[in-house]
Amino acid sequence: MIYRIIAPFVALLMVSACARQTPPPAPSTPPSATAPAAASPSGTPEDTRPALAETRSTLTPDLKIEVVGLNRIKAKHLVAQLRLTNTGAKEKLSWTGQMGDNTRPLGAIKWASGIGVLDAQARAWILPYQPTGSPCLCSDQERDGLGYFIEPGRSISVYAVMPAPSGDPASATVVTPAGLPMPEVPISDGPPATPPGVTIPDPDAEQVTAVTRPLVTPSESLDRSEETADDGKDLHVNLSSDVLFAVNQARLTARAKAVLARTAKLIDSSPGSTVQVEGHADSTGTDAVNDPLSQRRAQAVRGALSALVTRQGVEFQAKGYGSRRPLYSNDTDEGRRRNRRVTVTFAKPQAAAGQPAPTSSPTAEEPTVKAAGQPISMQVTGLRRLPGGLGLLTYRITNEGNAETWFNELHHSRDWMSFKYQAAFNVTLTDVAARRAYLPGRLQVSEDSYCACTDLSGVRLATEKFGPGEEKEFWGLFALPEGATSIQVKIGSFRDLRVPVR
Repeated sequence: MIYRIIAPFVALLMVSACARQTPPPAPSTPPSATAPAAASPSGTPEDTRPALAETRSTLTPDLKIEVVGLNRIKAKHLVAQLRLTNTGAKEKLSWTGQMGDNTRPLGAIKWASGIGVLDAQARAWILPYQPTGSPCLCSDQERDGLGYFIEPGRSISVYAVMPAPSGDPASATVVTPAGLPMPEVPISDGPPATPPGVTIPDPDAEQVTAVTRPLVTPSESLDRSEETADDGKDLHVNLSSDVLFAVNQARLTARAKAVLARTAKLIDSSPGSTVQVEGHADSTGTDAVNDPLSQRRAQAVRGALSALVTRQGVEFQAKGYGSRRPLYSNDTDEGRRRNRRVTVTFAKPQAAAGQPAPTSSPTAEEPTVKAAGQPISMQVTGLRRLPGGLGLLTYRITNEGNAETWFNELHHSRDWMSFKYQAAFNVTLTDVAARRAYLPGRLQVSEDSYCACTDLSGVRLATEKFGPGEEKEFWGLFALPEGATSIQVKIGSFRDLRVPVR
């Protein structure tokens, strides 16, 4: 997948160019109560419900985001209600571009389409339903009279209706495009309370489509012999052809045995009965060379794995695809190296991916470091274990200087080729004992990947610009090795830190 640079502020221009959406028919609603409200100076009622969780916008820290309701309806739907407050005293704030889902067409950016929850059990990012004829079963700034801006000291309330997360959890991690994810927000099975004048649509009253993004969490060995992607259902192990074979050869090297032995252990721990083995090449050479070579390499790996796997009843299937299925751009040496691979896919092991138990020390360093030659400092504010083997890393970037400056390192990464838009993905977690690195999660939409981390594209291009003394919060989702009490964190050019897992 080739990285595409988004023209500055194109999303803001699209907001003003969007045609007014036709409101859906007035739907029936689940029973609801009226939320507490107080009269603002203008006489308009404002939502005064207590917050269940809160965060701040990374782009404009004066925008406070609070969850004021999370209700499971009919055991299959979820209603999320958020209060957006401008805590500043002077300037009004735009909210529409910040809350829009950038994995949908840009026309959806004027809606609260980016509000969602993390389904840890299904390894999925759940977003609001999409009704026929409109982008989102959620608040619309035009239809609901919310406007584009929030005045200083004022707030607005927005909602989103989506599928309920799997397994009827008692709480969920609420996500928005604007700020840090909010873990462990309690889910109520009672009817949602709403501010005066707000009607929550019933998703059963019209035809809607569920919008979910599979969350893929990649990791790789430090010797670059293989990289693994976990999508919650299957494990995809990409074995480097440069390690397995000599140039233009299909005979396994001596080093290949150790690499394949680890993959065989993973297959032994898998509940699946079928293993797909696929050979791939980079774009150099011709199909007449790449196609048969990738087929022979897939067959060689299949033969070696079938001899190493001890579990009975496993069927191996091998196929070569030549250069037709690249994972990365073929325009760079690194991209071509990664595309030369044999991919082994099988049902995710029931154990924690069969990796060695970490032996990292629980003792962590003071997690504040400074970028060399810059007035920029970084502090890791937390590494929190979430359900489903996931971890949420949060960190703070501060401009300690007296002049405005940019800090662009967060989107400079060797892995930039795998994402569609610019994001803060120049972060790596390393389990030193297991010699394994964990990379930011990816939201998969067809052939495009979006980083499960702070977005730095479209209306958020200025996120990496810091005024004097300004600080901003950033985040990323990762797989976490089971049992780890601390892990090594690398962010941009800052030195490595040993960070405790909470």
